[in-house]
Amino acid sequence: MKKRSGLLITGTHSGVGKTTVMLALLEALTRRGMRVQAFKVGPDYLDPTFHRVVTGRPSRNLDGWMMRCSEVLKSFARASDDAELSIIEGVMGLFDGLRGRSEEGSSAQIAKWLSMPVILVIDAGGLARTAAALVRGCQALDPELKISGVIFNRIGSKNHLDILREAVESACAVPVLGGFPKEEGIALPERHLGLVRAAESLTPSIRGRLAEMAETFLNLDELVKMGDSMAEIPLLPSIPQEKKPVRCRIGVALDAAFHFYYQDNLDLLQGAGAELVFFSPLNETEIPVDLDGLYFGGGYPEVYAEGLSKNQPMIGSIRKFAAGGGPIYAECGGLMYLANRIETVEEVSFPMVGLLPGRIRMGKKLKALGYREVEAQEDCLLLQKGEKARGHEFHYSEWMDDSLRESFNGLRKPYHLFRGGERSGWREEGFSHDHLLASYVHLHFASNPNIPVRWISLCEAFRRRIDRSEGTR
Repeated sequence: MKKRSGLLITGTHSGVGKTTVMLALLEALTRRGMRVQAFKVGPDYLDPTFHRVVTGRPSRNLDGWMMRCSEVLKSFARASDDAELSIIEGVMGLFDGLRGRSEEGSSAQIAKWLSMPVILVIDAGGLARTAAALVRGCQALDPELKISGVIFNRIGSKNHLDILREAVESACAVPVLGGFPKEEGIALPERHLGLVRAAESLTPSIRGRLAEMAETFLNLDELVKMGDSMAEIPLLPSIPQEKKPVRCRIGVALDAAFHFYYQDNLDLLQGAGAELVFFSPLNETEIPVDLDGLYFGGGYPEVYAEGLSKNQPMIGSIRKFAAGGGPIYAECGGLMYLANRIETVEEVSFPMVGLLPGRIRMGKKLKALGYREVEAQEDCLLLQKGEKARGHEFHYSEWMDDSLRESFNGLRKPYHLFRGGERSGWREEGFSHDHLLASYVHLHFASNPNIPVRWISLCEAFRRRIDRSEGTR
């Protein structure tokens, strides 16, 4: 079994500067020539896009609610196999997860599953010796955790850092690995509205400043050494070397409008025999040739609605694929694209693909946020009746004119949807017919290993049917 090296960067609460510390570490160590693999605790798509820009490697989400422990270990093993150091960015505060009495979904849970050293980021603004109480409290709440170091953010002066260091190291026996001065803070642009993509916001000057901050204010050598202290994971699975033969070709929409995909979903599809063919609904004129399925992930179609709507050749090729019975899966932004139209917050309406009834209306307020579990009420593209899967919902839009669905291409509501771990108060969700499935929920395929197998089997069946009808492709 290969020995892994890793660190988990977490905080006492949201907004302490975890992402800044994470990006500074990734940038500095990558510039030193290290192969660094990044991960993100929780369902968020945004921070992993920043990680990828810096490291040049896909970042993975590790989520203790959407994924079983065995699936987290598999994901970590796959991604870290050739890395010299893995760094995981936590979510919210160290112990914050789905509930108040449980570690489920928290950074602490992932750290324990992976036997990983924890680096605690603390906002030092208005703080001195009380910092030691924060660290001691984290140590006492769960002694199984290995809190290996502390990094401070927004320190006022060298003397301020000295006081913080003295307090924490004397009371907690945990080394302080440095701190970022208040005046050195880097404000990352707002990301949730999709106005600035990661590649655009992380300019060369910002990336250079992040690396400089890490080299100047943090003990990088000690951090790397702490990563090497990561305990071996007895249950870490081995990585199969052989590749499975290609069974089908699935087109994956990937551009400025569609780019929210769990990397594990793509990996699991490939591992089950899918060849993934990436294409741009925004910039290309038709879907790639010889496809057996289409996958439209989330993103910001509302921001690029005009360009998507004007690309009628692409829309026509998608409609043709659907009319021929091609399997199509869409979630959130993908669902919006397949609707009749999108109405922006400025009340401008843009026609879309029209495979689904009704219109999408964008709002300025969040419409849905949180973990979701779906249970199939009938066989559909990804699930058989009675099967369950877990995912996440986050959107500012809402579906209008839902009453049209009963007479629209035989579409049905395939899911009962439950909030988090609750099994009461379900509602209907999504649209489905024999070869199409669309929902607002971003499913994590690792929550149900049958998902990629079932989808690929349906794509294979479509391929065989087309081959028989055409004689050859």
